[in-house]
Amino acid sequence: MQNDYIHEWLPQKQDFLHILLELEAPPVPRICKKCQRDGVYRCPDCMHQPLLCTNCCRTMHEAHPFHRIQQWTGVFFEDSALHMTGLQLHLGHGGAPCPSASTNEPAPLSDPSVTDDGEWEDMDNIPCHLRPPVGSKYLTIVDVTGVHFLLVQACQCPNADSFHMQLFRAKLCPSTFEKPSTAFTFSVLDDFLRDNVECGTSGMNYYNKLRWVTSNVFLYLVVDRYRELLQVARQWRLLKLLKWSSFKDNKNCSNKGDLAIFCAACPQPGINVSTTGNLDHWKYTRTVVMDGNFKAEQMHERRPDDQVWLMDGCGFMVTNPPYRSYLKATPHITEKSACNNHKEISQASASHGKLNSTGVGATACAWHGCFYPHSVVDFQKGERQLNMDYSLVHALSYNMTGINNVLCFYDINCTYMKNLRWHVDGSDFLHIP
Repeated sequence: MQNDYIHEWLPQKQDFLHILLELEAPPVPRICKKCQRDGVYRCPDCMHQPLLCTNCCRTMHEAHPFHRIQQWTGVFFEDSALHMTGLQLHLGHGGAPCPSASTNEPAPLSDPSVTDDGEWEDMDNIPCHLRPPVGSKYLTIVDVTGVHFLLVQACQCPNADSFHMQLFRAKLCPSTFEKPSTAFTFSVLDDFLRDNVECGTSGMNYYNKLRWVTSNVFLYLVVDRYRELLQVARQWRLLKLLKWSSFKDNKNCSNKGDLAIFCAACPQPGINVSTTGNLDHWKYTRTVVMDGNFKAEQMHERRPDDQVWLMDGCGFMVTNPPYRSYLKATPHITEKSACNNHKEISQASASHGKLNSTGVGATACAWHGCFYPHSVVDFQKGERQLNMDYSLVHALSYNMTGINNVLCFYDINCTYMKNLRWHVDGSDFLHIP
């Protein structure tokens, strides 16, 4: 039991606290673990937080450039950064310096490549050993360990890729193509997507967490890259989906729902069910469930014409232009429930002027709860039957060859099923190729 363990721990509380305080002090004698010289830096991210001199700290962290180090001030360990030790991040050649680099001397202060980026407000105050060499620049790099400021040396070979592609090969996703000054590690992008899906963490809250990791006192000193995070996360999500779905490029992803995975246990002729011979109508019956979610609201876009659709219709949501055309061409008939005042029906004609979408509706397999690809629709007012018709028809067109029986569950089936055949017979959108 948890309380029993706490009772056993209380008598040892002082011992734990004593060790915790000991870890804040430097070892005696205060010498580098590698070369036995004067120890200046320690790395809490490394095992046993070794004490190192400047040269050893730089050498040890060439393969770990995103560790956060601390510097001894004579009284306490103060947060520092690896670029203060002269650490450089080399692109290409396996992390080794480029043999084609013209020089490794610091660039003159009048060099426009140094001052254009605006990373330093006063270039005259930069120590000589921290001035960027020719062909390199300081980058803001966002990682799960916080926001870093590192000197990046690009490969200068004649056949070298562009700078932003070199960054991507080093597992750093740039925020722009032309003269990128910010990059995100693959690790932080994966971590953000996991937090967003599992914990519901917004982009702003996630980046504020990274600010706390970087500096838990002076948050305002940490540069703001929140908008860049949202932009790069969208690109990263699409790239990962294309990779997981075995697409070499986005052009081959042309079928509806290609980037979504349907239930592996439900019968799908040609995938997990043989197409030879007649299928047993009852054995291979599709069982579906329909429902809506009124919490998935969406406000009107400020500039809807500027929106870029990265995977319109390739996931679980239906393709937007045909869906909008269908809504305009299909008249809505107000339905009244004869048995109960269902929320889905009573709100079907409600006005929500400030919302672009009042919720979503979807069709899923009833046995396992897996959503059908290209079957999730958004609501403009409430859970109208014309919205759910569109969802159901696209769900029943997904790998249904040879399957003729469908068992449908819906919480307002008492009203919905009355006019279903009329909806089917009178709608041209049901003839989906």
